Amino acid sequence: MSEQPSRNRRLQKKMYLGDWAILGFEFNFKLAEASEAEYESFFNSLEELVNNKDLYISLHNDSESFEGSVTSADRYGNATEEDRASIEALLNNNTVVNEVKVGALVDAFYEM
Repeated sequence: MSEQPSRNRRLQKKMYLGDWAILGFEFNFKLAEASEAEYESFFNSLEELVNNKDLYISLHNDSESFEGSVTSADRYGNATEEDRASIEALLNNNTVVNEVKVGALVDAFYEM
């Protein structure tokens, strides 16, 4: 009895369902010991990547562990597999970051 109720397109759009679902992904990492300049360089490169790809990112931390989520900055846009790979490459190729985990693309409203 867990059938999805049928909704008209207008309601689907308001609820970000179907054709209007927004895809995003989550990631987490830990910071290694580094200088302030190295941390600043890392966060500046992350900011530059996010801005160049027109993405929104939320980042939360508790001391040295960070969790984040990424979606498109476009109203009904989606993060892409290319965006996911770019963030993962940036994190994996930086010496101040370790224990990187990047999740799959999922529905940002209902699965993140």
